[in-house]
Amino acid sequence: MAALQASSLLIPSSSSGCSGCPSKRRVSASIHVPKLPQLRLSNASSAMTRKLVEEFSNRNGYTITEPLQMEVVEKVSPSEARRSPGRSPTSSIETTTKLYAILEAVEDRVEMHDNIGKQRDNWNKLLLNSVNTMTLTAAATAAMAAAVPAPSLRACSAFLFTAATGMSLVMSKIQPSQLAEEQRNASRLFKQLQSEIKSMLVQQSPIESDVKETMEKVLALDRAFPLALLGKMIEKFPAKFEPAVWWPMVSGNRRQSQGHKTFTNTERNGWSEELEVEMRAIVQVLKSKDKKDYLRLGNLALKLNKMLAVLGPLLTGIATACSAFGGSTATMVAAIAGAMAAIVNSFEHGAQVGMVVDMYRNNAGFFKLMEETIEATLEERDYDKREKAEMFELKVAMKLGRSLSQLRDLARKSMASCLQGTEVDEFGSKLF
Repeated sequence: MAALQASSLLIPSSSSGCSGCPSKRRVSASIHVPKLPQLRLSNASSAMTRKLVEEFSNRNGYTITEPLQMEVVEKVSPSEARRSPGRSPTSSIETTTKLYAILEAVEDRVEMHDNIGKQRDNWNKLLLNSVNTMTLTAAATAAMAAAVPAPSLRACSAFLFTAATGMSLVMSKIQPSQLAEEQRNASRLFKQLQSEIKSMLVQQSPIESDVKETMEKVLALDRAFPLALLGKMIEKFPAKFEPAVWWPMVSGNRRQSQGHKTFTNTERNGWSEELEVEMRAIVQVLKSKDKKDYLRLGNLALKLNKMLAVLGPLLTGIATACSAFGGSTATMVAAIAGAMAAIVNSFEHGAQVGMVVDMYRNNAGFFKLMEETIEATLEERDYDKREKAEMFELKVAMKLGRSLSQLRDLARKSMASCLQGTEVDEFGSKLF
């Protein structure tokens, strides 16, 4: 204990015997205070702290003879230490700064895809209304020209049908409803990535591999959902319908050797042989039921969209030729073809068949992503690098719209169907 010796104080006092004769009494005392601990601080922080302490001492009349030393020590959990043995506070700050820069870019992309999605949805509405208005007006003009032969009516009808044919070809090529759906999906996925980055910054100390993985996700989304139309637009009528892919491929060097070892439950990070078998059974259901069904529906929607995309401009082209070079019978055919073209365009773009095709493509991609995620997790032999088993199972259940008990029931049904050689009677997902 450090003792501060107080100076002598003179305190007046009065005795009860002599009220008019004041006397003086000298009091000597010492105050014991705990000695301040010695702490160390970095140069910049220690200088600032010393200045504050000196100012505080001068204001309150205290004198501190021993310098105050502090040391700031960053606490690192054992799991983080295993994850990044060479991590230093400086590198952690630099990594966090990089992640914040990526987060700003992701937020900007969310706004861009939102705005462009609204713009392309307006394209679909405005172009459809314009094409149908011109087609129906040209059909009515051709019908009047058939009843009352007049070169001016036939010329007006031909010009309107020609313009409608050109606009219909453009709409069939770019599919505005599908373009709008692509941007909506891109905005949703970038918002999801934005939430992941924020959670990473709050819940853990990011490392350089987190930055690299996040950048790969951003670039994969940019490739999957381009903003530009010319040169980079997604093919609207591919030869083969395939699921959408918006995530980076899992590299082979992440998968460890398949050595057989004995682990305790703690060392296995909560994973058990039974849970791994259940996850493989769920993957089998997603492959044989959900993804297969969406691929089938997507192929049907794609074929229907191809037929409608050809039929609409073809009908308006026939109407253009008949109204320009034919007589009364030909102009009547032009009127009928124009009415049919308006019906086809309304069904194709009003019902947004292109949007349905892209929806099926993204749904199939969702199940493909789940399959790859589960398989990559099960193939990882280093259990410390796996996500905790309970958390992983919970995420799979929520993505499929099931409770944990329903997820386990689905796995048991899948295993039973494999043993009996039958097919599971339900889909893996209850969301869509």
